[in-house]
Amino acid sequence: MNPGDAISLKPEHIFKIGNFDVTNSLLLSLLVVLLFLFFGLFFRKKIKIIPDKLQGFFEILIDNILNLMENVLGSRALAEKYLPYVASIFLFVITSNWLGLLPGLGVIGLKEHGLIVPFLRSPASDLNFTLALALTAVMIINVVAVRSLGLRIHLRKFFNFQNPIKFFVGILELISEGAKIVSFSFRLFGNVFAGEVLLLVVGVLVPYLIPVPFLLMEFFVGFIQAFIFAMLTLVFIAVAIEPHGEDGKMTAR
Repeated sequence: MNPGDAISLKPEHIFKIGNFDVTNSLLLSLLVVLLFLFFGLFFRKKIKIIPDKLQGFFEILIDNILNLMENVLGSRALAEKYLPYVASIFLFVITSNWLGLLPGLGVIGLKEHGLIVPFLRSPASDLNFTLALALTAVMIINVVAVRSLGLRIHLRKFFNFQNPIKFFVGILELISEGAKIVSFSFRLFGNVFAGEVLLLVVGVLVPYLIPVPFLLMEFFVGFIQAFIFAMLTLVFIAVAIEPHGEDGKMTAR
């Protein structure tokens, strides 16, 4: 980090496409998407019936993930069904977090008014990104619940007019959906942004060797935050597809 760097709560604007401002956090998000697209298209043609060492490693890894999901969902079939949702969120968050920590990322950019505006910035240090990701996760949870239980039964969880108590409980459930969005977004944003501030301050005060342990710690924090985000999504999916109320005799599809 350079002494000219500044801590900015909001992402910096790099350029415009019409009236749309492209920020450095959005650029890194797009880079992550392009990386996933490239590796997906590349490795799709490399899959073999008899796996090599690399494919075997990933098959063991996916099998362990499925075992973990099975313990939460109670069914191997459900674990396989919802693996794409949970794994996609985990991979997207962890890749975004780790790419944002690459050394030198914060010093490559434009210089304006004596300050460096980096071309790329960790997406999770932008509240817009974490809020959009939280909205996506909560939307996935509710869509999965509707597909599993049916629209009428799922909506009855929030809007139940049988008696005042059930109506009040439904309102609390509706408020809890909003609380999930706030919890998801601010937890990820707070941890990643705090890590960036810590690395910046340590890098300015002691620029040699000392920041390395903090950088390694932030790589670990990036993994933990991605894991927590994905696990919370998985747990909320498990709760959402569980039949409730007088429909408890039904089984999730």
